[in-house]
Amino acid sequence: MSIETIETKRLVLRPFMLEDVPAMFEHWAGRQDNITHVTWQAHENQEITRDVITSWIKEERSGYYHWAIVEKANQTLIGNISIVAYKRDTKTAEIGYILGKDFWNEGFMTEALEAVIANLFEKTDINRIQAVFDTENPASGKVMTKAGMSYEGTLRQASINNRGLVDIAVFAILKSDYLKEKTYNH
Repeated sequence: MSIETIETKRLVLRPFMLEDVPAMFEHWAGRQDNITHVTWQAHENQEITRDVITSWIKEERSGYYHWAIVEKANQTLIGNISIVAYKRDTKTAEIGYILGKDFWNEGFMTEALEAVIANLFEKTDINRIQAVFDTENPASGKVMTKAGMSYEGTLRQASINNRGLVDIAVFAILKSDYLKEKTYNH
């Protein structure tokens, strides 16, 4: 499986490039107010962002994929959506995502997640896509719901992020669910 560019109505999801460093740093990675619910610290400088993107470019070769979310209208890098874990035996991909705060509440992340779900189910042998979020970040759960994922449960104090020890909600969608919904809507 290799990462391919995915286009939606308003977005292009493409592999990261080193040229993305300034925009990623400015729009989310270097912003303390944008990383409350994630497991990594804000980048202190663009060199850290460069190191992260460099590692992502290398990781793509080993099955971890990081799509740069680019708004088509002005070619602005606004976020990241990734396969953060993959279980080969169950064909399960776990998705993680982050969007620059200046681009929240526009439906961009739902559009990106729907596109990644469709791409993975239609072009790979992945059978299950799951994602988790800090229960104090309900907007992330709304994105998952709108993208067709179902709530499966809450794991109490199962993760640590920039808020400390947190409860996480688990959402997932199976390929059979996706295909049934796609058939029903067409």
